[in-house]
Amino acid sequence: MLIAANKAVSIDYTLTNDAGEVIDSSAGGAPLVYLQGAGNIIPGLEKALEGKQVGDELNVSVEPEDAYGEYAAELVSTLSRSMFEGVDELEVGMQFHASAPDGQMQIVTIRDLDGDDVTVDGNHPLAGQRLNFQVKIVAIREASQEEIAHGHVHGEGGHHH
Repeated sequence: MLIAANKAVSIDYTLTNDAGEVIDSSAGGAPLVYLQGAGNIIPGLEKALEGKQVGDELNVSVEPEDAYGEYAAELVSTLSRSMFEGVDELEVGMQFHASAPDGQMQIVTIRDLDGDDVTVDGNHPLAGQRLNFQVKIVAIREASQEEIAHGHVHGEGGHHH
């Protein structure tokens, strides 16, 4: 069976940046299980896995535009500490939900604290980076109608309702 739309795919992977630092890995844990064609994983990796089969191993480099996008300076802003009512202690690295310019919810990360100025960044932490995946296809199966309708895999390694 080949990886194609509406297949439940299990992969072992290691993700590194261009410096060779490991960002994420399934090593020592369960494989990542996703629904091909449902946007469960970044587009560049999903496209590279299309047509592969169990046992295939590949190295994939995904450019920012096919991953988490280019880094957007306009998503960085400085807010007043008073905007964080109810939070006693602010720290660099803390994340908050905020309204994006398009009205959608987005996650922002505190990048800097300077007196009453709090610099937040709405970019994904991996925005602007080339991502390098070492992948092994572990299993492929037909997705259930329910999984297809929900847009993700259910059960072990997948989504639980």
